[in-house]
Amino acid sequence: MRTSYRDIFLLACCQALLLVNNSGLIAMNGLVGYSLAGDKAFATAGVTTFVLGSALTAMPAALWMAKVGRRRGFMAASVVAIAGSAICALALAVSSFALYCLGTAIIGVYTAFGLQYRFAAAEVAAPEFKAKAISLVLAGGIAGGFLGPEAARWGRELLPVPFLGSFVVLAAIALVALGVQSQVRVPAPAVTGRGGGRRLSEIARQPVFVVAALSAALGYGTMNLLMTATPLAMSFCGYPFAAAAFVIEWHVVGMYAPGFVTGSLIQRFGALKVIIAGALLMVACVAVALANNQVVHFWTALVLLGVGWNLMYTGGTTLLTEAYTPAEKAKTQGLNDFIVFAVMGVSSFSSGALISVAGWERMNALALPFIAVVMLAAMWLALLRRRGTTRVARKAT
Repeated sequence: MRTSYRDIFLLACCQALLLVNNSGLIAMNGLVGYSLAGDKAFATAGVTTFVLGSALTAMPAALWMAKVGRRRGFMAASVVAIAGSAICALALAVSSFALYCLGTAIIGVYTAFGLQYRFAAAEVAAPEFKAKAISLVLAGGIAGGFLGPEAARWGRELLPVPFLGSFVVLAAIALVALGVQSQVRVPAPAVTGRGGGRRLSEIARQPVFVVAALSAALGYGTMNLLMTATPLAMSFCGYPFAAAAFVIEWHVVGMYAPGFVTGSLIQRFGALKVIIAGALLMVACVAVALANNQVVHFWTALVLLGVGWNLMYTGGTTLLTEAYTPAEKAKTQGLNDFIVFAVMGVSSFSSGALISVAGWERMNALALPFIAVVMLAAMWLALLRRRGTTRVARKAT
């Protein structure tokens, strides 16, 4: 199979536009929720419903695209994103927190489809270029890192109600994404459907699937926990929204800029070593966050958090491609993303309560055991593979 650099570029553009919406929503969600929610402990519930919308759609999205094709699925998701942004704008106009949460849940559907961009990249790449294709498409999110928070900040005062204009801007960006998606060409899978290959329970018991899912889910969950709470924590410290937007911008850059080299690192060192390196960077993030509450500490911690997430998520995605056959692809990818979003949902829901009750420092400390689980899981799989290689070598001699 030949690598389609054209489609990898277009998928990277789609990733960029997706991240404009996501990072813009994240940057303003805590403040919007805080202004609308009666109980301030639920200020981040908008992100929770956003993630739940993604979680509930992850498996159906993967299976539906296996039948109708990637392009049609991606385009349908952009239409849904426009509708969700319109509902959020209406919620701000009528000061309805419940309606706002409904709108973010609908936007979450867009993300469930959008996270399949990385798998689509693997499908248009030659086997030896697969890891690089995945990481390059993820690198497209760099643009979202800058443009998303800026779009939220620019739209904040565009209309009389704060942030209402921000959602109008996000709807326009989803419309642009619709145009780009219409040009993407991903070959239809030769074998599709829910029933192909092994049972899902059998696939999920494989050590390689367990480690891949843990790396993606706990890496994403930890990142989401700390990222979602950061604008609120900075607000509690007296910093303006512009400072929080600046930190989120660089956090998203940290998430996606490594994509230019992560694929090469995986090819050279292997996915497991890259996952462990990402976990160590997350530990460094927590250490910096616990050191002080100056803007520079928030900035440094969130950049380290972003880079650590990139290594864990790209490594986990690459590892996942070893867990299934073509007939099992859709359901395996759908299960993996469902697990990721389920963990993100818990972390999003916990974020507002933890920052209000436990505080920024304790919340960071609570993230460490989850990071340790990923490190131990990666080491366990490395040990299993080393033992397997040793047994094969002994048989050969």
